[in-house]
Amino acid sequence: AQFRKMLFERYWNKRLEGGYAAHQTVAEVAGMAESQLGLNSSAVVLEYVFGGCHALDDYSNCLTPDRLSDLYDNIDGEFVGLGIEMKAESGRGLALANVLPDSPAAEAGLLAGDYIVGIDGHDCRNMSTDEAAGRLKGTPGSQVRLEITGLTAADRRSVNVTRRAVHVKSIPIAKIVDESRGVGYIQMTGFQKGSPAELDEALQKLNRQGMRVLIWDLRGNPGGLLTAAVEVLDRFIENGVLVSTEGRTTDQNFSYSANRRQKWNIPLILLTDENSASASEIVAGAVKDHRRGVIVGRKTYGKWSVQSIFPIQRSTGLRLTTAKFFSPAHKTLGKIGVKPDVEVELPDHVVLHRGPMANSLEDDPDIRKALDVAREQLDGRRVGSNR
Repeated sequence: AQFRKMLFERYWNKRLEGGYAAHQTVAEVAGMAESQLGLNSSAVVLEYVFGGCHALDDYSNCLTPDRLSDLYDNIDGEFVGLGIEMKAESGRGLALANVLPDSPAAEAGLLAGDYIVGIDGHDCRNMSTDEAAGRLKGTPGSQVRLEITGLTAADRRSVNVTRRAVHVKSIPIAKIVDESRGVGYIQMTGFQKGSPAELDEALQKLNRQGMRVLIWDLRGNPGGLLTAAVEVLDRFIENGVLVSTEGRTTDQNFSYSANRRQKWNIPLILLTDENSASASEIVAGAVKDHRRGVIVGRKTYGKWSVQSIFPIQRSTGLRLTTAKFFSPAHKTLGKIGVKPDVEVELPDHVVLHRGPMANSLEDDPDIRKALDVAREQLDGRRVGSNR
């Protein structure tokens, strides 16, 4: 407490003139932390680096080796692990939000809604998500022993899970949701290197099944590669600008236009919500400006900036905001978001279902509204404020 008080009194809002003064201040604080608290000076310097990056804007940060590796894995859509998405709940353990199909976790019988309470004999009921992720990582073929609880703490079991490469599909669901009308549905959860090829495969499959109109679900999609967003848009928009970027330097200024010969001209309904961000908003902005489809759901997140990755020493990196992106009508909607044409109120509560596909798509209020819009489009009626 005394050390913290001293730092506050001596350094809070201290004005520094130039890089040398900043270097001297960091070295001074690191030296005091090492002599008075026994902290490694390198750790103190890293805290300054992390803090400095975070202070730049909401999306710039310093990447540890693990975080940099995770970022590249997300871009590639493949990683070595168990195939789970989890979130720490203090006192309860690690809640499994999702278990990927055909993953080691799924093969071991883990379900969404389960809790991990032990990892290789270590109690993780009060463990952070990052610490647990570190313990769950390992080489392909190695095993980890998990203690699992289900709906109640008494429902406890132990499982051995073998780590291996897991491919994360960006389109986990592609199906016909109304056979009589030929309404297709695609859920896209991210924009990865392989997303355009996945989309082609999904569209061809649905086309063979008689698709006449498509519901494209980007709810909860946090974004990903800008180039992947451009490529998937190019399958639906005939011509013109899809998105442009503008940065502080001219090498960050780009304009991306439709140039693909073969297009899908079927009616399009785009589902968005408050967690549709970044590359998802590139798609939403282009669909709205080109009047290519009807957007259903809720306003998007409002992240209209581009981050670039700069690898540095010892497998670490910097993720820095380098540009803003603009819709075809040259709008940038940071902290504003794209408004839907047909708004659906956020449900008062969300019911979690255990097991794969336990919940029916038709029970989803957003999808029900999208189905109404799809049927109206097929009947030739105009839908949405900008149609």
